[in-house]
Amino acid sequence: MGVAAGPIRVVVAKPGLDGHDRGAKVIARALRDAGMEVIYTGLHQTPEQIVDTAIQEDADAIGLSILSGAHNTLFAAVIDLLEERDAADILVFGGGIIPEEDIPPLKEKGVAEIFTPGATTTSIVEWVRENARVPPAVEPTVR
Repeated sequence: MGVAAGPIRVVVAKPGLDGHDRGAKVIARALRDAGMEVIYTGLHQTPEQIVDTAIQEDADAIGLSILSGAHNTLFAAVIDLLEERDAADILVFGGGIIPEEDIPPLKEKGVAEIFTPGATTTSIVEWVRENARVPPAVEPTVR
């Protein structure tokens, strides 16, 4: 199976009760300006709504913005739902106010990258370009 044609598709979401979406909108615009298709879900989305949107939109990645402190619960819920719905190939990354000590466990759970305050839009765009649609490693066949 090859790499999909067309622009990278990214769902940008604000899960939970967090009501501050300026950063998510900045990232959504940066990704869009870089030629990606961006679906912004808006505020107060449940993990179920986010995963449903990503599957329906045939997304390559989900970017979660969390400032509420519920990152451990919400990231895990999204990852678990993707696995349950046979969509674990959708890349999950995120950002927000996330303590450094919480980042390694989030990555162990399956979050591909975490961007903390101060990350540039350029670095996020470059990371998404380099990591979305990366085909899985295939074991060579012996004949």
